Amino acid sequence: MKYVDEFRDPEKAKVLINEINEIAERLSVGRTRPIRIMEVCGGHTHSIFRYGIENILPKSIELIHGPGCPVCVLPMGRVDDCVKIAERPEVIFTTFGDAMRVPGSKKSLLVAKAEGADVRMVYSPMDALSLARKNPDREVVFFGLGFETTMPSTALTVLQAKKEGITNFSLFCNHITIIPTVKAVLDSPDMQLEGFLGPGHVSMVIGNAPYAFIAEHYKKPLVVAGFEPLDILQSLWMVLKQLEAGEAKVENQYNRIVPEGGNDVALEAISKVFRLREFFEWRGLGSIDHSGVQLTDEYLDYDAETKFSIKSISVADPMSCQCGEVLKGVIKPWECKVFGKACTPEVPLGALMVSSEGACAAYYQYGGIEIDNEEEIVEEAVS
Repeated sequence: MKYVDEFRDPEKAKVLINEINEIAERLSVGRTRPIRIMEVCGGHTHSIFRYGIENILPKSIELIHGPGCPVCVLPMGRVDDCVKIAERPEVIFTTFGDAMRVPGSKKSLLVAKAEGADVRMVYSPMDALSLARKNPDREVVFFGLGFETTMPSTALTVLQAKKEGITNFSLFCNHITIIPTVKAVLDSPDMQLEGFLGPGHVSMVIGNAPYAFIAEHYKKPLVVAGFEPLDILQSLWMVLKQLEAGEAKVENQYNRIVPEGGNDVALEAISKVFRLREFFEWRGLGSIDHSGVQLTDEYLDYDAETKFSIKSISVADPMSCQCGEVLKGVIKPWECKVFGKACTPEVPLGALMVSSEGACAAYYQYGGIEIDNEEEIVEEAVS
């Protein structure tokens, strides 16, 4: 890639859209419902709304917004645990910015900060480790959050802390794994999907082989996709081509970034520091076996749950919040009873309205465009 404009070319987008329309028309013969394709990653959801891609696809294709936004699937009980740790007087609690506003059952980290807790936004776990060096009389806790994309940086930070003998640093681990999550979606009796757009950033770490079961066992095509408009359109075209040919395989559209075998250095760091939990709770999806990680015995001294004796309690979402139904593709964001009313980005009721990768936040920001002329929308969407 020389210039990002290469992946936002309106003329190339028109060619892809025309081909998508033609294949979708052929596939729709005899069908009673749309072809449902799930983009797993929240980054794809954001791009789809930002560039108006959903609006220029034929009505016979329905995009389902998957659970690939780690902030969005963080359950209320875990937010409450964060607040409990952050409010301890000896603690400096560090977190990425988008996690500060996720609502717990009583308050968010941002509210706890306003009430006097020492909560600080950082850009990496190494920033938190630096704070621990500068504040040896305080306990610095890093809120580890994200899929395999962010696991390596957290793991490398824990390794560095152990190497330096820093004892006032710990990790509140909420890292989650993508494969059990996709399997849980596929095993859901309410979910009817024809194919997947695979997560580009996660795949950069784990490679493409872990998705093989989707094609082999569930007979669904998966295309690992990039995040620019042409990436997404080409990936949709690749999924549709497989469906038309009666094939189910894993393909890598994002091969300029994603190596087939993943990143060996990152995977080694992850395997040293983390092991799978027996189960982990997801907001809107419930408990999923082996879908989260925790620190191995060798690194338990850096486990905030152990250090502060945190016993997680499951807390149900508010009855009016329909994040779970949105995450599972049962309803669209705008069909939620509180969307844009009681729940907005300024005052989020549900986690999907907090992160920029959340389907509700993305649609709230980009989704209110009326479509009159498809050709104008194509040019606007990719410019």
